[in-house]
Amino acid sequence: MVAYWSEGIGTAVLVLIGNAGVASCLLKNSKGKDAGWLAITFIWGLAILLALYVAGPLSLGHLNPAVTLGLAMNGLFPWEDVPAYIVSQLLGGMAGSLCVYLFYYPHLQATKSEESKLAIFATGPAISNGVFNFFAEFFATMILLISILSVAHVGGDLAVFPFVKPIFVGLIVIALGLALGGPTGYALNPARDFGPRLMHWILPMNRKGPSNFKYAWVPIFGPILGAAAGVYLHGYWVHWSTINF
Repeated sequence: MVAYWSEGIGTAVLVLIGNAGVASCLLKNSKGKDAGWLAITFIWGLAILLALYVAGPLSLGHLNPAVTLGLAMNGLFPWEDVPAYIVSQLLGGMAGSLCVYLFYYPHLQATKSEESKLAIFATGPAISNGVFNFFAEFFATMILLISILSVAHVGGDLAVFPFVKPIFVGLIVIALGLALGGPTGYALNPARDFGPRLMHWILPMNRKGPSNFKYAWVPIFGPILGAAAGVYLHGYWVHWSTINF
């Protein structure tokens, strides 16, 4: 139960800091208005860093159903823990998004742009194309998992998350955002997107517009399959390098 609570709280911290950073950059009369994409990518990197320090020691800090499922599909995480982890992550994403809503409520009410309001909660494509949007999320999440597992592999133990590893993971997320985040906003995480998208649909706002559920499959299935591919490729690389070197 400690691990499940840790996943939920860690995911809430991730979504709170990340989406609050987006709100600061997009909402009317915010001090951070128009800070731009560079600021958003850095805040998400710092958000994952802080969330990993919160959750990592108690639950390994998955904070992401794609990570949990990707590890389980490759035999690196017990399937019996998967449902509770995913529920905790989704509820944590919803809780973090609710905190952003309450914190920025006057600015949400003052903002006219429906697109900006949705962006505080969920991702969306810069150019809507299901195939390419799916590939962007799949590929970026695959690189995320390969990179994270490579950092963990250097440390020699996936079960240990020392002080320095969250820093590297935060830098990986910043790099992915700057390089690969442009097409879709790089969700990389179904809990970071679907839970807050539900909150956008539920919570009252002036002129909030649709929640764009027809796009929601992309940041769900793209990251899940990308994570599974990333874990598999990393494991194959480790096995191959052990044999040949």
